[in-house]
Amino acid sequence: MVSIEQMALVLDALPDPAFILSQSGRYVAVFGGKDARYYHDGSGLVGLYLSDVLNDEKTTYYLGIIQQALDSRKLLIEEYELSNKDVKGLPDEGPSQPIWFEGRIQALDFLVNNEPVVLWVASNISKRHKLELQLRQLSDTDQLTGLYNRRRLDRDLQLLFDTFSRHRIPASILVLDLDHLKRINDQLGHQAGDRVIMAVADTCQQQFRKTDSAYRFGGDEFVIALPGVDHDQAIVFAEYLCDCCFKALQQLSVKGLFATVSIGVASIEAGDKSYEDTLKRADAALYQAKRDGKNRVIANSA
Repeated sequence: MVSIEQMALVLDALPDPAFILSQSGRYVAVFGGKDARYYHDGSGLVGLYLSDVLNDEKTTYYLGIIQQALDSRKLLIEEYELSNKDVKGLPDEGPSQPIWFEGRIQALDFLVNNEPVVLWVASNISKRHKLELQLRQLSDTDQLTGLYNRRRLDRDLQLLFDTFSRHRIPASILVLDLDHLKRINDQLGHQAGDRVIMAVADTCQQQFRKTDSAYRFGGDEFVIALPGVDHDQAIVFAEYLCDCCFKALQQLSVKGLFATVSIGVASIEAGDKSYEDTLKRADAALYQAKRDGKNRVIANSA
């Protein structure tokens, strides 16, 4: 049998910190945290409250999780971030990236000073979180251009459509296609064609707001999502983007041969049943632009 004294030594040797926290957010006890790569000595927290240590937003979050664990009596597993800006008394300067933790929170079957308590074990998962983000980015990103791929397009356009349906927040879609890319590939080679594709991707990213997104839809076709942009604004932006692409692609001209872009514009409308309806109208407008002579913008509506 392990004695009480030996058990205390075992708890103290735990690599991850384990906190006993009361319902009101008081640090009742702190064990472990001996992995010096990730943790500092937390013994000084005992007797303090979460509100003494953390800002209001984080305190409210932790108290909510504690109450959820007490109500459910089940093991909760939560991933959360913590930065120096969340901790009172620390300067804003510090690591540019927050530390990510996985918390495992379980209600305990005893009271401390007549208060329910939970066991909260915190594990530093920053490396795992970074790897997960990188893998997610790879799965959502086109390898050549760095733009989002078609898989990500479906998810994001569904979100735009749902937002419009619920809150009537406008959104527009552009479909952009390269003109003369086949001739460039045939006469100058596919490496020249790839440079053209990358030039368009770079131009789009340079002109975007933070909320705008571009997706490589096919070999030489792109889709651009413009949340919060109505039909008239989308047309103005599309014409500006068409001109920017023209100037950028002229710089890749070889013996007078260079690509241009044609753009179709459509906005989500009340009669649309899904984002596919909007996308089809933008696509139809694109092909009208192709038929009308290329290097131009055509807008479509229901």
